[in-house]
Amino acid sequence: METTTAAPALPDPQVRPTMTVPEAGRLLGLERAASYNAARRGEIPTITVGRRLLVPTAKLRALLGLDATDTAA
Repeated sequence: METTTAAPALPDPQVRPTMTVPEAGRLLGLERAASYNAARRGEIPTITVGRRLLVPTAKLRALLGLDATDTAA
């Protein structure tokens, strides 16, 4: 029996406006350290809220060429 794992889906920005850097990295196929390195270089869009570094879902979708309301991805 062959098993496959589906890629995690990008959340709807209306429902979940931000995600953590490691979550965004997983969606991009990156490990935790690589995700933070990409965020530090500006390759993953981030905002700082208090001491937390978050990724705006709509900006990540735009970076990937997806419509902010397209939930099929």
